Amino acid sequence: MSEDVRIERDSLGEVRVPSDALYGAQTQRALENFSISGQRFPRAFIRALGLVKRAAALTNGELGLLDEEMADAIANAALEVEEGTWDDQFPLDVYQTGSGTSTNMNANEVIAKRAEQLVVGGALDVHPNDHVNFGQSSNDVIPTALHVSARTSLLEDLVPALEGLETALREKGRAFDGILKSGRTHLMDATPIRLGQEFGGWARQVELGISRIEAAAEELSELALGGTATGTGINTHEEFSPRTIEKISAATGCSFREAADHFEAQGAKDAAVAASGALNTVATSLMKVADDIRLLSSGPTSGIGEILLPAIQPGSSIMPGKVNPVLSEALMMVAARVMGNHATVTIAGSRGNLELNTMMPVMAMALLESIELLTRGCRVFTDRCVVGIEADSDRCRELLEMNPAVATALNLRLGYEKAAEIAKEAVRERASVREVVLRRGLIPEDELDELLNVRGMTEGGLDSRSG
Repeated sequence: MSEDVRIERDSLGEVRVPSDALYGAQTQRALENFSISGQRFPRAFIRALGLVKRAAALTNGELGLLDEEMADAIANAALEVEEGTWDDQFPLDVYQTGSGTSTNMNANEVIAKRAEQLVVGGALDVHPNDHVNFGQSSNDVIPTALHVSARTSLLEDLVPALEGLETALREKGRAFDGILKSGRTHLMDATPIRLGQEFGGWARQVELGISRIEAAAEELSELALGGTATGTGINTHEEFSPRTIEKISAATGCSFREAADHFEAQGAKDAAVAASGALNTVATSLMKVADDIRLLSSGPTSGIGEILLPAIQPGSSIMPGKVNPVLSEALMMVAARVMGNHATVTIAGSRGNLELNTMMPVMAMALLESIELLTRGCRVFTDRCVVGIEADSDRCRELLEMNPAVATALNLRLGYEKAAEIAKEAVRERASVREVVLRRGLIPEDELDELLNVRGMTEGGLDSRSG
């Protein structure tokens, strides 16, 4: 035997494990069996897994199911896992057993070995299954870690990032409220709006997205812990789940509670699918906002050009001076990835076969990746794009003055058909609607000024154009 390996044993026999590894036989088997993608569980998930193990050990100590020294050693080792000290000891591929048993055992083995090291004199014999996993099963631990990691990431990371974007958009909405411009439907000229209204609409999309995320996060507050293998709670103390979950809530600052029905909590992952659905909706909103901003900034000479984006980097390797809407494009790609992840989560969620969902690892990875991408994407888009947007009021006015859709304001005075004739003539002759009406002598100039009060057109109602 080489000096850099040691022999470990599990129920299947002997396994050669790197001598410096904290993990043991079951992790090593999984490492050899699932060499697929090289993608590991996200940090948020490992942090949650360490927290679950720490809270469980403390509870088992309180209940007298583990002696005090054993419980404290396990809890201290689990805290190190929670804090990321041993992330390199979690090498397993996400594409593994669908229950996540390999990763649960990875945690059990690392924590057991580290707990032994923490005891002075090394006199403690900590078993991964009998002690670290006491009162638990992979089938309730992994879905618990999924919910804890997703809920905390949503509330601690994504919601603040979205709030920052909403605030920036609203501030721009207020700053640009006096700028009149052409509205556009079907990408064609439509009745006038204010640039501030456009930004306000985007801000409202983000605001509603925050509400959806918070509602989804609330669904994730139910934890499967206590159901053990199939939902019956075999081999666990009746007080284990509520006590452990209380500790998880205290540690995270997020409220969690025991699942109302453990068979639902382990056989289905509908709350995770709903959370991914909320993320998918936010991604849809952000795709629209980023794309609208990209369109409105197009140009500078042959596009719309109503807003100016911060120039943060050269846009071309061949065209000098070209600057592109790169942050809009980056956020749009984030949105696309989140939409793809939602398809993965949806399919994984549908594989709740009988008493256990067997696609939880990939579901956890996709869900947490979506949260992280949206969080970082929103922050960068806000800080390096939105806050620096400027309005080109002259360009807005220039395009608005030639907009034939302002003829809509003449409908009640001249009728739809006559107003349509005026709009078509304005387009054909590249003239303004005002010029066509005055040339035809259809409406006295003072009355026309009242009818074509563009600011009034942006405020709605039959009487808004007067005064």
